[in-house]
Amino acid sequence: MKMFKTKEEVINTILNEQNILIVQDLDGVCIPLVQDPLKREINKEYVEDVSRLREKFAVLTCGEHEGRRGVNRLVEKALNSKTTAKENGFYLPGLAACGVEFQDRFSNLSHPGLKDNEISFLAKVPKMMRSMLTNELKKYLPDLPNELRNKLIDVAVCDTRFTPTLNFNEIFSYVKNDFQKVKDLQLIMEKIMNILLEKAKNIGLENSFYLHLMPNLGIRDGREIMKYSTQNEFGTTDIQFIINGAIKEAGLLLLLNKYISNKTGVYPFGENFNVRNAPKTHKKLIELCRDKIPSAQMPLLIGVGDTVTSVKDNKDNSWLRGGSDRGFLTLIQRLGESYKKENQVVFVNSCNDQVKRPRINGTDMTGISDPNDDLKLNLVINDGPREYIKWFKQLASNF
Repeated sequence: MKMFKTKEEVINTILNEQNILIVQDLDGVCIPLVQDPLKREINKEYVEDVSRLREKFAVLTCGEHEGRRGVNRLVEKALNSKTTAKENGFYLPGLAACGVEFQDRFSNLSHPGLKDNEISFLAKVPKMMRSMLTNELKKYLPDLPNELRNKLIDVAVCDTRFTPTLNFNEIFSYVKNDFQKVKDLQLIMEKIMNILLEKAKNIGLENSFYLHLMPNLGIRDGREIMKYSTQNEFGTTDIQFIINGAIKEAGLLLLLNKYISNKTGVYPFGENFNVRNAPKTHKKLIELCRDKIPSAQMPLLIGVGDTVTSVKDNKDNSWLRGGSDRGFLTLIQRLGESYKKENQVVFVNSCNDQVKRPRINGTDMTGISDPNDDLKLNLVINDGPREYIKWFKQLASNF
């Protein structure tokens, strides 16, 4: 039995359908992973190819559209213009901040489900992160020169508007292959973020936020499980401070709601549907789709991601499965089964010299999948974003 499809086979499956929606993650898929997120770059031709697909394409990312760290800045830099994208609809449409920042191709923005007091607290989070991280690094790495410590902190504190994040890639690289130190730093990162949750709770926002770990090992007791470093990889490198309910599978339904309303003039889940009032389980999300979306209106879905994990828990002989793309990719697969459509799941190997991640080598899926995994991949893009962009161009040339 052949394990994966070829790139041409997946393109043919897509082109056999008139009604399609590509739902794609960004970092690690079309944007190479780097230690310093401010040094990310996006390919100009890819941006132009996305625009050919119009309403058939949407991003679903835990990154953000706007702000100095937003993907919109990368698009403008790629086009060497601050006006071209707005004038021609070259921005990447879809959902960012894991589901609470929506934009169209012209960067018209909305923030479905967000409250003013939550936005106000989020604005203060990066400053608090910086203060706590400075104190922790002074204690843990006391010999670090002030200038270098400040540089590492500048990279680590990602001051995004709706998903302020600690990204420790550069700090981990500083301690190099001392994996005990990496683990200690992971615990520092987690401690800081838990203090922030407590601060939110103390001002009446106890149900507003959660911590999203990238990568993670799934969820236990309502919290994502840290992937501690091993001799082969760093494990969890980023923790995002995120709005409760902002998970990608709920975001997938918001994208479907918008897509179908553009086609039919009617929002199947209602005009005010958002990730916070969406059902919380795959079963309920699928039931809502079956109840509200007729088969003729449901598009063929193509999900593209790079963050999927699976690690054996030897204590109870089970598998810990996680990763920020696993949920929405699995939901796309299950919706395909439910609607009898050939939905496609595409995995991009994002591991590179700067950011170590598990990768698929041939049929070896160690760290990503396991023999009992429900999630089945249709296509693996072996050589990362560069190969994916080439494949995407081949697909887009048909539209």
